[in-house]
Amino acid sequence: MTYVIGVDLGTSAVKSLLVNRSGDVTASVSKSLSVQQPAAGHSEQNPDEWVEQTKASIQALLEETGIKAEEVESLSFSGQMHGLVLLDENGRPLRPAILWNDTRTSEQCETIRRTIGENELIEATQNTVLEGFTLPKMLWVQENEPEVWSRAASFLLPKDYVRYRLTGSMQMELSDAAGTLLLDVKGKTWSRTMQEGFNISASFCPPLIESHESAGTLTKEAAVQTGLHEGVNVIAGGADNACGALGSGITEPGEGLLSIGTSGVLLVPDHGEAVPDGRLHYFNHASKDQYYYMGVTLSAGNSLQWVKDNLFFDETIEQLVERASQVPAGADHLLFTPFLTGERTPYMDAGIRGSFIGLDIRHTRGHIVRAVMEGITYSLKESHEIILQQGFQIDSLVSIGGGAKSSFWLQMQADAFGCPVRKLAHEQGPGLGAAMLAAYGTGWFATLEECKKTFVKEGETFNPDPDQSLIYEQSFQAYKKIYAQTSPLKRS
Repeated sequence: MTYVIGVDLGTSAVKSLLVNRSGDVTASVSKSLSVQQPAAGHSEQNPDEWVEQTKASIQALLEETGIKAEEVESLSFSGQMHGLVLLDENGRPLRPAILWNDTRTSEQCETIRRTIGENELIEATQNTVLEGFTLPKMLWVQENEPEVWSRAASFLLPKDYVRYRLTGSMQMELSDAAGTLLLDVKGKTWSRTMQEGFNISASFCPPLIESHESAGTLTKEAAVQTGLHEGVNVIAGGADNACGALGSGITEPGEGLLSIGTSGVLLVPDHGEAVPDGRLHYFNHASKDQYYYMGVTLSAGNSLQWVKDNLFFDETIEQLVERASQVPAGADHLLFTPFLTGERTPYMDAGIRGSFIGLDIRHTRGHIVRAVMEGITYSLKESHEIILQQGFQIDSLVSIGGGAKSSFWLQMQADAFGCPVRKLAHEQGPGLGAAMLAAYGTGWFATLEECKKTFVKEGETFNPDPDQSLIYEQSFQAYKKIYAQTSPLKRS
């Protein structure tokens, strides 16, 4: 038996999956990661901790399963997006990595808009600027840590840095590079407009590589530290959302991914026909010559967790969801907006905050929890609506994350979106997508579509109820009015 390894580098942990040729996950190991918050709005990690914990997770996989090093043919990566790892001329980090959820760069975002112009920015990169993207982080370092910037010779994103340390070969993979605001996404090249606009030399931006391409083999040192052999084929990998879609079988237009974790994502693939207007992210997919539209809700499952932790801490999430299921659709006219940490799509507003609208003396815990679940769903439905306005057809959605653990919430999603919602039989997230890239990249399958048929195993399908869909649509129309009414009250 031979295997591949998929490494998922998240924010709180790095998780490695051992997967056989049948697509079965034989074992998984997770190693925790620490996050530093040295000031308000700052979020950083030590890049070398990623490397050490990745090595430890791979080594633990081999020890727990007892397989031989020679049985692992390939490994690949999924990684958190946007994080800035600044490197000196020797390829060593100059400072902690600034993460995707760091919000210190609002002024730098405005500088980018003024310098390039909103329309020109979308033309150059197919995206608008947000605090989480990589380029604003570079400008922040230029302005606030000039001595660090003066020593910077290049940069990498999180998973690309780990791969570099394992192979000694420095590249940046396309689906991740798409989130830097330096890439011409459709052209698959570094944008000269952005480089020249901010004095970033061509040599500062690493060579680009496709998700399925080989980045080399392990160094002797990495082989010893992981327990693998030096000949392991190391495949480039993909950004976490791209790998999450791949691992859920979402590779073709007409399909969609609905991910409700701490944040929420609605993602649909595209063959390149779309004309981005900045309302949604538009990135390269981990499947070659494909792209995807993506809308993001910043506080999705996080909103439900907030309610549990601060209002109803004496009950479990499962108990609260059961209460919500006893309340009718529309929560008896109670609405909730999940803007607890600002909102991404479609408002791109870091200052807006959440609200309950329509609280009534009759409302119970169940009403409040149902309103929160519906509000999260409506927030993602706003992205769904934009995607449909762009001319896309969404025939079905695959739901993953916390939102897929409840049959009640899955049915709510089907009713609210008005299309079938499917769950996976065995959800493994972005790590499985990374394993699929390893399997395809090393030659197990002729195409990713063939790989998908073997690796992705679907479970139950939830079909929409027309009567319930009508109730949700009426409630959704009321929900959409809230932002304009509450925006004047947001914090300055």
